[in-house]
This record gives sequence, C-alpha cells and structure tokens, in this order.
Amino acid sequence: MLNRFILNIFSDRIKAIDKLKKEPDKKQEEIFHSLIKSGKNTEYGLKYNFKNIRNFEDFRNNVPISDYSALRPYIERMRKGENNILWNTPVKWFAKSSGTTAGKSKFIPVSNECLHKCHFSGGKDVTLQYLLNNPDSKLLLGKSLTLGGSRRIDEFSSKIRYGDLSAIMIHNSPWYVEFARTPAKKIALMPDFDQKTLAIAKHSSKRNVISFAGVPSWNLVLMNRILEYTGKRHLNELWPDLEVFFHGGVAFGPYVEQFKRIIPSEKMCYMETYNASEGFFAFQDSQSDDSMLLLADNSIFFEFMPMTELSKPFPKTRTISEVEEGVNYAMVITTNAGLWRYLIGDTVKFTSLYPHKIKITGRTAHYINVFGEELIVGNVEEALEKTCSGMGVIISEYTVAPIFMNETRNGGHEWLIEFDTYPENIELFADALDNAICSVNSDYEAKRFHNITLSRLTVTVLPRGTFIKWMESKGKLGGQNKIPRLSNSREYADQLLRIN
Repeated sequence: MLNRFILNIFSDRIKAIDKLKKEPDKKQEEIFHSLIKSGKNTEYGLKYNFKNIRNFEDFRNNVPISDYSALRPYIERMRKGENNILWNTPVKWFAKSSGTTAGKSKFIPVSNECLHKCHFSGGKDVTLQYLLNNPDSKLLLGKSLTLGGSRRIDEFSSKIRYGDLSAIMIHNSPWYVEFARTPAKKIALMPDFDQKTLAIAKHSSKRNVISFAGVPSWNLVLMNRILEYTGKRHLNELWPDLEVFFHGGVAFGPYVEQFKRIIPSEKMCYMETYNASEGFFAFQDSQSDDSMLLLADNSIFFEFMPMTELSKPFPKTRTISEVEEGVNYAMVITTNAGLWRYLIGDTVKFTSLYPHKIKITGRTAHYINVFGEELIVGNVEEALEKTCSGMGVIISEYTVAPIFMNETRNGGHEWLIEFDTYPENIELFADALDNAICSVNSDYEAKRFHNITLSRLTVTVLPRGTFIKWMESKGKLGGQNKIPRLSNSREYADQLLRIN
C-alpha cells in the first residue's frame, strides 16, 4: 500500500523518465539554453561572451574545454566568498574530491541548485525506479544505512564549508530523510573513519536495516566491522529483511563475491548509481541490465569526446544525439554549479541509444599505455571477472603498474593483489588472467605475441589490510576516495610494496 501510494504521488516524474528515454535530446537542448542564460552575466560568461551564444556550435567554438587546473583560480576565489564568478548564485558548499590517492585535492562547487535539482532529484529517481521494479519491497518500512564522509569549515571563510559529497548531502538532506536513515547525523559525519565505523556498528545494529548505500570498498570495511561487533556470521542473521545495496564510485565487479559471502541471500538486489561530486549522471534502471540510464534532464548538459580526440588542442565533442554505441568517450559536462565544458575524467561507452544507457569504462588518467597496449579499466575488470569466476577466486583490492624494460628484460605489468580467497596456484592464475586480457584487448595481445614487447604479467600477493593501511597513511579512509586501478608509473605500486 505504501509503495503504491508513493508511486502515485510521483507518477508525473515516472512518466517524465519514460519520455526521457525517447526524447533525451530535447531535454538537453532546454537545459543548455537554461545554463547559458544563468551564466551569461557571470565573470566566466562575460569572458567567453555567453550573451552571443545561440546554439551548441557557438558554445563549442567559443568556450574551451576545461579541467580542474583551468578552473581552479575561479574556484579558489569562490571559496573565499566571491560571488558571480562561475555561477550566478552564491555557492557555499564544495565537495572535496581527489579522484585518486595522489595529487592535490579538488574542491568541486556544489550550488543550492545542483544539490537539490541534481543530486537529491537523482536519488529520488533511483528510489522510484527501485520501487517500480520491486513493488513488494520493504524499503520504506526500514532504515537505509549510509556511510558518509565528513564536513568541516573551509580555511578561507567561516561561511564556506567543504566535505565529501556524501557528507554534504547528509548535512543538507530534508528533515524527513532522518527518519529513514541510519546512523544518526552526528555519527554519520564523524571525521575519524575507524571511530565512525565502530559507532555505526553499535548504533545501526539495533535498527531494522533494509538497504545500504555508498562505495562498495568502504561499505565492505563497515560490514565486516558490524559482523565483528555483533558476532554474526553474515548480515542476514542481523537484518533478515536486508534487500538492496545502492552502490557507486568504483566498479562493482571485483567486490561481487565478497558481498555474496557477507549477504548470502538470493533476494538481495544491487543497483548501481553514477553520482559523482560534480553531479548525478545515471542509474541502473533494470536488474537484468547492468548498464545505466543517462539522466539527460537532471540539469546537466552532456558532451562526449572520443578518446582519439583527447590529446588534440581543439578536440571535437558530440552531443547526446550524435553519440554511437560501443565507442569509448571522455565525458564533458556543464553543470548548474558553474562547471563549463568540464572534463570530469571519467570515460564511458553507450550500450544502447533511445534509451541512452552507459557503462563507465575507466578514467582518462587511469590506463596503461607504456608499451602501446592501451589497457583501460574496462578491459581489466572484464578480464578479472572472467578469471576469478572460472577459478573460484575472490579479490579484495588490486592495482596494476608497469614493469619497465631494461637491458635484461622486456616490459610487463605487475598486478599487486589482496586476495580474499586465494587461487590454488598463483602462476596458473597469472596465466589465466594474462590470457583473459589478451581476449579483451587486441593491442595487449599483439604486444604479448612471442613475448616480443611484453612478457606475461606477474602477480604480487599483498597481505590483507595493505590497501587500507596505504589509504590511511594518506588520510584517505572512507568517503569517496578510490584506489587507482591502473597507472603509467610505479608510484602507487612502490608505495604499497614499502608498507609491508
């Protein structure tokens, strides 16, 4: 009854999503003109003459594609309290996001419009879709356990705050959400990750948890902490009605088997969302299809840059009406928080058009192409899943680094892996993984031919807990911090090897 009541209340939105699947280009055009109108009198809009932009071609020809370094001077002024710089309303929140474990942190502007018309609206769409797919769900009868980050006062101004996106959303969420969420806001926003997970275990183990939401890697840490605290073997003993995990932030494939072990329930659902610091972009709308529906009406204007254009001085991009299936694109966004033609750093490919559905294939900065192998995260995840499922192996975490050529050896790749369930023979596992990569990446296969350029990959087994110690050493526990999967350097690998 409750589910039907909620779906009836939001029936107009449900119809709008159905229409969006057929006519996303019309909504994108509306959003484009609305964003240009909002930005035309900002400092950035005046600099690039937004007043004379009439269509996308004008926009593409006059406004440069930007990364964070290009927008940083504007954002730092906004953090000091200056208004009308990138956006026409005051921005008081900034999502702190490093994207990787290295480099200077990014502070992504989160305007009030972005918070409510993008992030919160996207979360509402996910809930509605889940209830549509699961009409007998108990989701609204229990609690959603959300592992958030932390917030703090920005050092530039007492009126400006920053934190993980999850923390910003928890802090600003409507009052009625508190009744549906656990733990209490005070616990959810604790800055110390270890203290927070213990506090959540004590607090939330007494609640009727129906769903989890957050990044898979950090939620696994939390779940194991809860099991340790309660003495339960798996989470269904503690929460028999647990039914769904809304996940995002990192690829779910490497964590599937670990979740199945902790939650051994056939009714458990997993629903992927694409909610980055910059905006809520997409969500999985079907349990039978692991690709995600692009939210083309969520206040964001999308462009897609073929990866072949990435290094060009004047790269060409495509609108949603111009994209093709199966092509690897770098995603470029314009948001209602003042990110103009912003290269977000993620790569995606379309699995279908009308409806426009995507899969995240990796990061523009996370790949290995030291020897011309052009290995991307999507290749790695596919090969790893194939190998692990075939050999009954479960991996906790991993990263891959190049082994550089010298006088006595060819190049290669070193896989640094934490196993949850170990292979019986590590060399056979390495053989199988190497063959699997060859099957999904023809460039890698060509370089492996007769070991002329690349030798077979090597697997280095790391003790359990190594990646957690590494992240902790960088102050990157919890939140939306991610472990980089691929790198063209050995920086991450050498740091990990020094831990033990």
